[in-house]
Amino acid sequence: MILLVKIAVSIVPVFVFLSVLVFLDSYKLVKFRSILQAILAGGIVGVVCFFVTKWVLGSFHIDIEFYSKYVSPVLEESLKAVYLIILFRRKKVGFMVDGAIYGFAIGAGFAALENIDYLIALQGANLFLWIIRGFGTAVMHGGTICIMAILAKGLSERKSVEKIRYFLPGWLIAVCIHSIFNHVLIDPRITTAIQLFTLPALITIFFTQSEKALRDWLELGMDTDVTLLEYIVSGQISTTKIGRYLHSLKDQFPGEILADMLCYLRIHLELAIRAKGVLLMQGAGFKIQPNPEIKERFTELAFLEKSIGKTGMLAVSPLLHTNPRSLWQLYLIDSK
Repeated sequence: MILLVKIAVSIVPVFVFLSVLVFLDSYKLVKFRSILQAILAGGIVGVVCFFVTKWVLGSFHIDIEFYSKYVSPVLEESLKAVYLIILFRRKKVGFMVDGAIYGFAIGAGFAALENIDYLIALQGANLFLWIIRGFGTAVMHGGTICIMAILAKGLSERKSVEKIRYFLPGWLIAVCIHSIFNHVLIDPRITTAIQLFTLPALITIFFTQSEKALRDWLELGMDTDVTLLEYIVSGQISTTKIGRYLHSLKDQFPGEILADMLCYLRIHLELAIRAKGVLLMQGAGFKIQPNPEIKERFTELAFLEKSIGKTGMLAVSPLLHTNPRSLWQLYLIDSK
């Protein structure tokens, strides 16, 4: 019974907070299976860190206290970021709320594995240690990678492009928080209490602001896309700035390429509108059924892109507003 209590207080808090983040996500874009995969990835990172730490301490005779304060934070935060970067590169993190959930899930998996290892090694430790590790260390592991994900996604949206270097500010903050926590400058109970209030509060603020921005973007973007699509379908696109822009390209591209550009723009808008509709419907609690024709639309889109060519795509790209967020719209549909 005592062992079960220790396991509970050392592991449950971080998963409770992860559950709260999932509950707060109105659109539920991160599937339960993906959350489990992120938790598993965090656990794998924990196993890797265990063996790396054992090898480093045994090979280089580094003082354990120095390792804990300065080496361990760099190693652990770097390895925790690997799976997160993979998710970003695969366009599976559409919004900051998604990054927050993925990041905290990775940290939760890592913390669970680490605390289980400590439970095996320190079976005689009193309950107070596991309370500190559950409400302090475990939440810290989830919070640092969560902040890293939020900042990286925020920077990529602001710059309209995703770069690995955008992880650097969040990584530095994560390493600093981790290192400060390991220094134990004050009473561990006070450290845990401060962190328990500040980190979740900070994450919640970022989380709610991201949801608000997403909701505003959906409402504004939907109107713009629908209006532009109506102009194209009705044949009135020539009266718009986009129509005049396409007309200005007639000297650089043959007529059939310009026609393909217009067709590409129309399909892109249709997919974007459906994606935003899916988000809005999910946010309202409706279940969306997959559309079997979507795959065909993507095939057509790929054919047109090849027909237009790289130079033509560069010319049409300003009309598509191609950024990580719009790419996520297309990924969202394709994954249905």
